[in-house]
Amino acid sequence: MMKTNDTIGAPFRLVDTPNRLSLETLFRQLQPGTIAIWGKMTPQQMIEHLIDQVQYTNGTKEPFCEVSEEQAKLAKQANIYGPLEIPRNVTRGVLPAKLIYPDLVTAIRQLMKELDDFDKYFSDPETTAVHGAFGPMNYDEWLIWHSKHFTHHLNQFGLKKY
Repeated sequence: MMKTNDTIGAPFRLVDTPNRLSLETLFRQLQPGTIAIWGKMTPQQMIEHLIDQVQYTNGTKEPFCEVSEEQAKLAKQANIYGPLEIPRNVTRGVLPAKLIYPDLVTAIRQLMKELDDFDKYFSDPETTAVHGAFGPMNYDEWLIWHSKHFTHHLNQFGLKKY
């Protein structure tokens, strides 16, 4: 598996998404009542958001690109291969009114399952999955993006020990 920090030269530290034991340990530090440093998400809403996003990369949900091929190419270059960090308080739609999973522990377990499915989905090195703004991405590109996205949300809840 790749080392995302080395690959992109990020000026900030990224969570090692391929190290699933470490990742799960970080998420299990969350408690249902943990307050976000910024934003409106609860810990379980954040985990369920990550589940939803990973499902677009493991064959569960059918993604599509929402921008032109040229826009996607530029956005991918900047966001995947550039040192950009996801800014605080970025919003993408409205938070769901209801939670899907009965509790935070169950949601974390489901996230880890979705990540296992992500690895299996990309067992063929030619496989790609579409990002809505970056277009088709391979496994390594998705690892970089998941690492940036997960780092953003771990920071949101003060879990910076990665």
